[in-house]
Amino acid sequence: MEITNVSEYEAIAKQKLPKMVYDYYASGAEDQWTLKENQHAFSRILFRPRILIDVSKIDLRTTVLGFNISMPIMIAPTAMQKMAHPEGEYATARATAAADTIMTLSSWATSSVEEVASTGPGIRFFQLYVYKDRSVVTQLVRRAERAGFKAIVLTVDTPRLGRREADIKNRFVLPPNLTLKNFEDLDLGKMDKTNDSGLASYVAGQIDQSLSWKDVKWLQTITKLPILVKGVITAEDARLAVQNGAAGIVVSNHGARQLDYVPATIMVLEEVVKAAQGRIPVFLDGGVRRGTDVFKALALGASGVFIGRPVVFSLAADGEAGVRKVLQMLRDEFELTMALSGCRSLKEITRDHIVTEWDRPRIAPRL
Repeated sequence: MEITNVSEYEAIAKQKLPKMVYDYYASGAEDQWTLKENQHAFSRILFRPRILIDVSKIDLRTTVLGFNISMPIMIAPTAMQKMAHPEGEYATARATAAADTIMTLSSWATSSVEEVASTGPGIRFFQLYVYKDRSVVTQLVRRAERAGFKAIVLTVDTPRLGRREADIKNRFVLPPNLTLKNFEDLDLGKMDKTNDSGLASYVAGQIDQSLSWKDVKWLQTITKLPILVKGVITAEDARLAVQNGAAGIVVSNHGARQLDYVPATIMVLEEVVKAAQGRIPVFLDGGVRRGTDVFKALALGASGVFIGRPVVFSLAADGEAGVRKVLQMLRDEFELTMALSGCRSLKEITRDHIVTEWDRPRIAPRL
Protein backbone atom coordinates (compact mmCIF):
# COMPACT_ATOMS: atom_id res chain seq x y z
CA MET A 1 0.00 0.00 0.00
CA GLU A 2 1.36 3.39 -0.97
CA ILE A 3 1.64 5.86 1.89
CA THR A 4 0.07 9.18 0.89
CA ASN A 5 0.03 11.07 4.19
CA VAL A 6 1.84 11.20 7.52
CA SER A 7 -1.02 9.80 9.61
CA GLU A 8 -1.03 6.49 7.73
CA TYR A 9 2.23 5.49 9.39
CA GLU A 10 0.58 5.18 12.80
CA ALA A 11 -1.53 2.14 11.84
CA ILE A 12 1.53 0.42 10.37
CA ALA A 13 3.53 1.15 13.53
CA LYS A 14 0.71 -0.26 15.65
CA GLN A 15 0.82 -3.52 13.68
CA LYS A 16 4.60 -3.83 13.82
CA LEU A 17 5.47 -2.79 17.36
CA PRO A 18 5.00 -4.67 20.63
CA LYS A 19 1.94 -3.31 22.47
CA MET A 20 4.04 -1.83 25.31
CA VAL A 21 6.18 0.13 22.84
CA TYR A 22 3.35 1.36 20.62
CA ASP A 23 1.33 2.44 23.65
CA TYR A 24 4.34 4.30 25.08
CA TYR A 25 4.70 6.34 21.88
CA ALA A 26 1.01 6.81 21.13
CA SER A 27 -0.63 7.49 24.47
CA GLY A 28 -1.25 10.67 26.40
CA ALA A 29 -2.05 11.52 30.00
CA GLU A 30 -5.20 10.40 31.84
CA ASP A 31 -8.36 10.89 29.70
CA GLN A 32 -6.23 11.84 26.67
CA TRP A 33 -8.49 14.83 25.97
CA THR A 34 -5.53 17.05 25.11
CA LEU A 35 -4.03 14.27 22.96
CA LYS A 36 -7.06 14.35 20.66
CA GLU A 37 -7.36 18.14 20.91
CA ASN A 38 -3.73 18.76 19.80
CA GLN A 39 -4.66 17.51 16.33
CA HIS A 40 -8.35 18.39 16.25
CA ALA A 41 -7.83 22.08 17.11
CA PHE A 42 -6.15 22.67 13.73
CA SER A 43 -9.52 21.94 12.08
CA ARG A 44 -10.98 25.03 13.76
CA ILE A 45 -8.65 27.27 11.74
CA LEU A 46 -9.65 27.93 8.13
CA PHE A 47 -7.86 29.54 5.20
CA ARG A 48 -8.41 32.89 3.45
CA PRO A 49 -6.40 32.20 0.30
CA ARG A 50 -5.35 35.02 -2.04
CA ILE A 51 -5.63 34.38 -5.77
CA LEU A 52 -4.00 35.50 -9.01
CA ILE A 53 -0.53 35.77 -7.49
CA ASP A 54 2.47 34.41 -9.40
CA VAL A 55 3.42 31.33 -7.36
CA SER A 56 5.70 29.75 -9.95
CA LYS A 57 8.61 30.06 -7.52
CA ILE A 58 8.21 29.27 -3.83
CA ASP A 59 10.93 29.61 -1.21
CA LEU A 60 10.54 27.56 1.98
CA ARG A 61 13.97 28.30 3.45
CA THR A 62 14.32 29.93 6.84
CA THR A 63 16.82 30.53 9.63
CA VAL A 64 16.50 29.21 13.17
CA LEU A 65 18.89 30.71 15.77
CA GLY A 66 21.02 31.83 12.83
CA PHE A 67 21.12 28.39 11.18
CA ASN A 68 19.90 28.20 7.61
CA ILE A 69 17.49 25.30 6.97
CA SER A 70 15.42 24.10 4.03
CA MET A 71 12.00 24.51 5.65
CA PRO A 72 10.39 25.52 8.97
CA ILE A 73 9.72 21.85 9.86
CA MET A 74 12.08 20.30 12.42
CA ILE A 75 12.36 17.12 14.48
CA ALA A 76 11.18 17.23 18.10
CA PRO A 77 12.92 15.18 20.79
CA THR A 78 11.34 11.74 21.18
CA ALA A 79 12.84 9.24 23.59
CA MET A 80 14.10 5.68 23.08
CA GLN A 81 13.87 5.48 19.29
CA LYS A 82 15.59 2.08 19.10
CA MET A 83 12.38 0.62 20.52
CA ALA A 84 10.84 1.64 17.16
CA HIS A 85 13.67 0.46 14.89
CA PRO A 86 17.14 -1.04 15.47
CA GLU A 87 18.83 2.02 13.94
CA GLY A 88 16.78 4.40 16.10
CA GLU A 89 18.28 7.88 16.42
CA TYR A 90 20.97 7.10 13.82
CA ALA A 91 18.28 6.72 11.15
CA THR A 92 16.46 9.86 12.29
CA ALA A 93 19.72 11.85 12.26
CA ARG A 94 20.55 10.77 8.69
CA ALA A 95 17.00 11.45 7.43
CA THR A 96 16.95 14.90 9.06
CA ALA A 97 20.36 15.86 7.65
CA ALA A 98 19.27 14.70 4.18
CA ALA A 99 16.22 16.99 4.45
CA ASP A 100 18.52 19.85 5.51
CA THR A 101 16.66 20.61 8.71
CA ILE A 102 17.21 20.38 12.49
CA MET A 103 17.01 17.30 14.70
CA THR A 104 16.52 17.53 18.45
CA LEU A 105 18.01 14.56 20.31
CA SER A 106 16.26 13.48 23.50
CA SER A 107 18.18 13.19 26.79
CA TRP A 108 16.58 9.75 26.98
CA ALA A 109 17.78 8.62 23.57
CA THR A 110 18.95 5.05 23.01
CA SER A 111 21.94 6.48 21.11
CA SER A 112 24.42 8.89 22.68
CA VAL A 113 25.24 12.44 21.56
CA GLU A 114 28.59 11.14 20.28
CA GLU A 115 26.97 8.32 18.30
CA VAL A 116 24.45 10.67 16.69
CA ALA A 117 27.25 13.12 15.82
CA SER A 118 29.15 10.25 14.16
CA THR A 119 26.38 9.87 11.53
CA GLY A 120 27.84 12.89 9.72
CA PRO A 121 27.16 16.61 9.40
CA GLY A 122 23.84 18.13 10.42
CA ILE A 123 22.38 20.83 12.65
CA ARG A 124 21.36 19.21 15.93
CA PHE A 125 19.88 20.48 19.19
CA PHE A 126 20.03 18.60 22.49
CA GLN A 127 16.94 18.27 24.69
CA LEU A 128 17.79 18.39 28.37
CA TYR A 129 16.12 17.09 31.51
CA VAL A 130 17.62 18.53 34.69
CA TYR A 131 18.68 15.77 37.06
CA LYS A 132 18.92 16.21 40.83
CA ASP A 133 22.66 15.64 40.51
CA ARG A 134 23.80 18.79 38.72
CA SER A 135 27.19 17.30 37.85
CA VAL A 136 25.27 14.89 35.58
CA VAL A 137 23.67 17.89 33.84
CA THR A 138 27.00 19.69 33.47
CA GLN A 139 28.69 16.61 32.01
CA LEU A 140 25.83 16.05 29.57
CA VAL A 141 25.81 19.65 28.34
CA ARG A 142 29.62 19.57 27.87
CA ARG A 143 29.36 16.35 25.88
CA ALA A 144 26.62 17.82 23.68
CA GLU A 145 28.82 20.89 23.05
CA ARG A 146 31.84 18.75 22.19
CA ALA A 147 29.72 16.62 19.85
CA GLY A 148 28.79 19.77 17.91
CA PHE A 149 25.20 20.26 19.07
CA LYS A 150 24.09 23.84 18.48
CA ALA A 151 21.46 24.54 21.16
CA ILE A 152 19.98 23.21 24.38
CA VAL A 153 16.23 22.57 24.45
CA LEU A 154 15.30 22.66 28.12
CA THR A 155 12.13 20.73 28.95
CA VAL A 156 10.36 22.60 31.74
CA ASP A 157 6.98 20.85 32.07
CA THR A 158 8.16 17.65 33.77
CA PRO A 159 8.91 18.12 37.49
CA ARG A 160 7.00 14.82 37.72
CA LEU A 161 5.88 12.48 34.97
CA GLY A 162 2.27 12.79 33.84
CA ARG A 163 -0.07 9.89 34.55
CA ARG A 164 0.06 7.77 31.41
CA GLU A 165 -2.32 4.95 32.15
CA ALA A 166 -1.26 2.74 29.23
CA ASP A 167 2.28 2.69 30.65
CA ILE A 168 0.96 1.79 34.10
CA LYS A 169 -1.17 -1.05 32.68
CA ASN A 170 1.73 -2.33 30.56
CA ARG A 171 4.30 -1.90 33.39
CA PHE A 172 6.36 0.03 30.86
CA VAL A 173 10.12 -0.48 31.04
CA LEU A 174 12.96 0.01 28.56
CA PRO A 175 13.57 -3.34 26.83
CA PRO A 176 16.57 -5.18 28.37
CA ASN A 177 18.73 -4.92 25.22
CA LEU A 178 18.56 -1.10 25.29
CA THR A 179 19.89 1.65 27.57
CA LEU A 180 19.46 5.40 27.93
CA LYS A 181 22.78 5.74 26.14
CA ASN A 182 23.70 9.23 27.37
CA PHE A 183 23.61 7.94 30.96
CA GLU A 184 25.21 4.53 30.50
CA ASP A 185 28.57 5.56 31.99
CA LEU A 186 26.84 7.31 34.90
CA ASP A 187 24.97 4.16 36.00
CA LEU A 188 21.69 5.88 35.17
CA GLY A 189 21.08 4.15 31.85
CA LYS A 190 18.77 1.38 33.04
CA MET A 191 15.17 1.44 34.20
CA ASP A 192 13.95 -0.92 36.90
CA LYS A 193 10.80 -2.94 36.36
CA THR A 194 8.15 -1.77 38.82
CA ASN A 195 4.48 -2.45 39.48
CA ASP A 196 3.84 0.93 37.85
CA SER A 197 5.43 2.72 34.89
CA GLY A 198 9.18 2.13 35.07
CA LEU A 199 9.71 5.56 33.52
CA ALA A 200 7.56 7.29 36.15
CA SER A 201 9.65 5.66 38.89
CA TYR A 202 12.88 6.66 37.10
CA VAL A 203 11.73 10.29 36.83
CA ALA A 204 10.65 10.38 40.49
CA GLY A 205 14.09 9.16 41.50
CA GLN A 206 16.27 11.27 39.20
CA ILE A 207 14.58 14.42 37.87
CA ASP A 208 14.73 17.63 39.92
CA GLN A 209 11.27 18.74 41.07
CA SER A 210 12.70 22.01 42.43
CA LEU A 211 13.59 23.25 38.91
CA SER A 212 12.82 26.98 38.60
CA TRP A 213 13.74 30.07 36.56
CA LYS A 214 16.97 30.47 38.53
CA ASP A 215 18.10 27.18 36.96
CA VAL A 216 17.58 28.65 33.49
CA LYS A 217 20.03 31.37 34.59
CA TRP A 218 22.37 28.72 36.04
CA LEU A 219 22.36 26.82 32.74
CA GLN A 220 23.56 29.99 30.99
CA THR A 221 26.60 30.01 33.31
CA ILE A 222 27.67 26.49 32.26
CA THR A 223 27.13 26.80 28.49
CA LYS A 224 27.35 29.42 25.77
CA LEU A 225 24.85 27.49 23.66
CA PRO A 226 21.48 29.19 23.15
CA ILE A 227 18.72 27.80 25.39
CA LEU A 228 15.21 27.13 24.08
CA VAL A 229 12.59 26.71 26.80
CA LYS A 230 10.20 23.90 25.84
CA GLY A 231 6.84 23.61 27.59
CA VAL A 232 5.58 27.21 27.67
CA ILE A 233 1.81 27.57 27.09
CA THR A 234 0.94 30.92 28.74
CA ALA A 235 1.74 34.58 28.11
CA GLU A 236 2.98 34.95 31.70
CA ASP A 237 5.63 32.24 31.24
CA ALA A 238 6.54 33.57 27.80
CA ARG A 239 7.39 36.94 29.38
CA LEU A 240 9.44 35.21 32.10
CA ALA A 241 11.30 33.19 29.46
CA VAL A 242 12.31 36.43 27.72
CA GLN A 243 13.32 38.06 31.03
CA ASN A 244 15.41 35.05 32.01
CA GLY A 245 17.50 35.00 28.86
CA ALA A 246 15.88 32.21 26.81
CA ALA A 247 16.94 32.30 23.15
CA GLY A 248 13.56 30.95 22.08
CA ILE A 249 10.34 29.30 23.22
CA VAL A 250 8.83 25.99 22.18
CA VAL A 251 5.08 26.05 22.78
CA SER A 252 4.51 22.47 23.89
CA ASN A 253 2.30 20.38 26.14
CA HIS A 254 4.71 17.44 25.91
CA GLY A 255 2.60 15.69 23.28
CA ALA A 256 -0.33 15.77 25.74
CA ARG A 257 1.60 13.40 28.02
CA GLN A 258 1.85 15.60 31.13
CA LEU A 259 -1.19 17.61 32.30
CA ASP A 260 -4.42 16.61 30.60
CA TYR A 261 -7.01 19.32 29.82
CA VAL A 262 -4.47 21.94 28.89
CA PRO A 263 -5.38 23.51 25.54
CA ALA A 264 -3.97 22.31 22.25
CA THR A 265 -0.69 24.07 21.54
CA ILE A 266 -2.08 25.70 18.37
CA MET A 267 -4.78 27.32 20.54
CA VAL A 268 -2.27 29.04 22.85
CA LEU A 269 0.36 29.84 20.21
CA GLU A 270 -0.89 33.35 19.41
CA GLU A 271 -1.01 34.32 23.11
CA VAL A 272 2.61 33.24 23.57
CA VAL A 273 3.77 34.95 20.35
CA LYS A 274 2.17 38.25 21.42
CA ALA A 275 3.78 38.06 24.86
CA ALA A 276 7.23 37.41 23.35
CA GLN A 277 6.80 40.67 21.36
CA GLY A 278 9.20 39.56 18.64
CA ARG A 279 12.13 39.55 21.07
CA ILE A 280 12.73 35.83 20.70
CA PRO A 281 11.38 33.26 18.23
CA VAL A 282 8.45 31.05 19.19
CA PHE A 283 8.07 27.51 17.82
CA LEU A 284 5.11 25.12 17.91
CA ASP A 285 5.26 21.47 18.97
CA GLY A 286 2.24 19.17 19.08
CA GLY A 287 -0.37 17.80 16.71
CA VAL A 288 1.29 18.67 13.38
CA ARG A 289 0.33 16.02 10.80
CA ARG A 290 -0.21 18.07 7.63
CA GLY A 291 1.47 20.82 5.66
CA THR A 292 -1.71 22.82 6.26
CA ASP A 293 -0.96 22.60 10.01
CA VAL A 294 2.50 24.08 9.42
CA PHE A 295 1.01 27.01 7.48
CA LYS A 296 -1.56 27.67 10.22
CA ALA A 297 1.16 27.74 12.87
CA LEU A 298 3.25 30.21 10.86
CA ALA A 299 0.19 32.38 10.20
CA LEU A 300 -0.31 32.59 13.98
CA GLY A 301 3.27 33.77 14.44
CA ALA A 302 5.37 30.63 14.88
CA SER A 303 8.89 30.69 13.43
CA GLY A 304 8.68 26.94 12.77
CA VAL A 305 7.24 23.66 13.99
CA PHE A 306 8.61 20.48 15.54
CA ILE A 307 7.21 17.01 14.81
CA GLY A 308 7.41 14.09 17.24
CA ARG A 309 5.11 11.08 16.88
CA PRO A 310 5.23 11.07 13.05
CA VAL A 311 8.96 10.41 13.38
CA VAL A 312 8.71 7.36 15.66
CA PHE A 313 5.76 5.89 13.74
CA SER A 314 7.47 6.26 10.34
CA LEU A 315 10.71 4.96 11.87
CA ALA A 316 8.87 1.85 13.09
CA ALA A 317 7.25 1.36 9.68
CA ASP A 318 10.23 1.91 7.40
CA GLY A 319 13.36 3.06 9.25
CA GLU A 320 15.33 5.96 7.78
CA ALA A 321 13.30 5.87 4.55
CA GLY A 322 10.11 6.35 6.57
CA VAL A 323 11.42 9.45 8.34
CA ARG A 324 12.68 10.85 5.03
CA LYS A 325 9.25 10.32 3.51
CA VAL A 326 7.46 12.04 6.42
CA LEU A 327 9.69 15.10 6.06
CA GLN A 328 9.21 15.12 2.27
CA MET A 329 5.42 14.74 2.48
CA LEU A 330 5.10 17.56 5.01
CA ARG A 331 7.37 19.73 2.89
CA ASP A 332 5.37 19.04 -0.29
CA GLU A 333 2.02 19.65 1.44
CA PHE A 334 3.29 22.87 3.02
CA GLU A 335 4.62 24.14 -0.31
CA LEU A 336 1.28 23.34 -1.97
CA THR A 337 -0.62 25.15 0.82
CA MET A 338 1.59 28.20 0.28
CA ALA A 339 0.98 28.15 -3.47
CA LEU A 340 -2.79 27.78 -3.08
CA SER A 341 -2.83 30.58 -0.48
CA GLY A 342 -0.82 32.94 -2.67
CA CYS A 343 2.39 32.96 -0.58
CA ARG A 344 5.80 32.78 -2.24
CA SER A 345 7.96 32.98 0.88
CA LEU A 346 7.50 32.49 4.59
CA LYS A 347 7.42 36.23 5.21
CA GLU A 348 4.33 36.47 2.98
CA ILE A 349 2.35 34.18 5.31
CA THR A 350 0.27 36.51 7.49
CA ARG A 351 -2.52 36.39 10.06
CA ASP A 352 -4.89 37.53 7.30
CA HIS A 353 -4.38 34.20 5.50
CA ILE A 354 -6.38 32.37 8.17
CA VAL A 355 -9.54 32.78 10.19
CA THR A 356 -10.02 31.06 13.52
CA GLU A 357 -13.11 30.16 15.51
CA TRP A 358 -12.38 33.02 17.87
CA ASP A 359 -12.45 35.58 15.07
CA ARG A 360 -15.05 33.85 12.91
CA PRO A 361 -17.14 37.02 12.34
CA ARG A 362 -14.36 38.04 9.90
CA ILE A 363 -15.62 35.38 7.45
CA ALA A 364 -19.15 36.70 6.95
CA PRO A 365 -19.75 40.18 8.25
CA ARG A 366 -23.46 41.00 8.52
CA LEU A 367 -24.57 43.32 5.72
